[in-house]
Amino acid sequence: MSNQELLHRSLAAVWHPCTQMKQHETLPLLPIARGEGVWLHDFEGRRYLDAVSSWWVNLFGHCNPRINAALKDQLDKLEHVMLAGFTHQPVVELSERLSRLSGLGHCFYGSDGASATEIALKMSFHYWRNSGRPAKTRFVSLQNGYHGETVGALSVTDVALFKESYAPLLRKSAQVPTPDWRNAESGEPARDYALRCATALRAHLERHHQETAALILEPLVQGAAGMGMYDAEYLRQARAICDEFGVHLIADEIAVGFGRTGTMFAHQQAGIRPDFLCLSKGITGGYLPLSVVLTTDAVYQAFYHDDTARGFLHSHSYTGNALACRAALAVLDIFGQDDVIAANRVKAASFNDIAVPLKAHPRVMNFRHSGMIWAFEVADVAPGFARAFFEEGLKRNLLLRPIGSTVYFMPPYVINEEEIRMLVAGTLEIIEGL
Repeated sequence: MSNQELLHRSLAAVWHPCTQMKQHETLPLLPIARGEGVWLHDFEGRRYLDAVSSWWVNLFGHCNPRINAALKDQLDKLEHVMLAGFTHQPVVELSERLSRLSGLGHCFYGSDGASATEIALKMSFHYWRNSGRPAKTRFVSLQNGYHGETVGALSVTDVALFKESYAPLLRKSAQVPTPDWRNAESGEPARDYALRCATALRAHLERHHQETAALILEPLVQGAAGMGMYDAEYLRQARAICDEFGVHLIADEIAVGFGRTGTMFAHQQAGIRPDFLCLSKGITGGYLPLSVVLTTDAVYQAFYHDDTARGFLHSHSYTGNALACRAALAVLDIFGQDDVIAANRVKAASFNDIAVPLKAHPRVMNFRHSGMIWAFEVADVAPGFARAFFEEGLKRNLLLRPIGSTVYFMPPYVINEEEIRMLVAGTLEIIEGL
């Protein structure tokens, strides 16, 4: 197989996601033959450092030997069985371990992040219906929030590029100011701005709590908003306000769970517990599609009834797939055996030291960091900046996908110091040249 042969066949047969396909008349697809660690290799000997973890999913490198071994073992036992009326060891063990890690109860499984959002929204709505409060049908989310692109998930997303074309299909939701500290007044501390935004949330729920089922947010980091980061105080305030007004809190940790922000789950940095926790992406280390919604025992009990219609009659054919659950168990094993959270703190400190020249560059603005995520804006960019930056990155063996003028790094946790230095040096070269 050659690069060109695969490119031709892909364009003839595959409709690629989040893509204006006509752009590939001038921007070639990147053909990948294999992966190893942080590297992706094409068919002709060129390799690329996967600085975005293949859309934020890869935690421990491509073709990780321990995850590979777990999947090979599982293949000889059970690949899949329907989870309606049946159960299996990997899904039970994974549910038990996620419950211990989060402090939440039962796990409900889907196949991807948007599915998890749909599950949480439906579950919250149905909880209030089962609890005798059927008027609570509305949802509130943060400005610039992103929660997926299925119809329900898109209804609570606030990214115009994804949402505007489908507006006639969507339920109306409300947005409150984002605590993203880039929006703070000059000199205003991030915590003070978070408190100001929490005041706006309180004002909204004072007026609308009777019809509001839940607040959904991305804890600490809003990914599609250009890695917008905010102070954990907002989460503490949001939890208290939701409790005061009888509104569920949905923590969408699809992108930020599993150590990305420096703790296993981002909301833990605020010392709170959500009513619903949505997980996906890194849950299987980037191997297989899997998502899960964890919720409280109180929510679970609201569906536990003799009446079938009061049950949560939501399903996916591959719910709780045995292979995907086994991959997720291997991921949790690595976290425990390698003390990954502590190791990442050391690695992040080293990354910050290496990135000092990047942070100090006169065109770099709002340099920020949360756990194993780094981001900044580039000043004075020309039209087409994101595409040009991507192409220049490939010339330097770097896979980078800016969001508008925001450049971000979200590498696999196995990145080493030499690779970090290469990433930072290459990024600086690109900024100098564009």
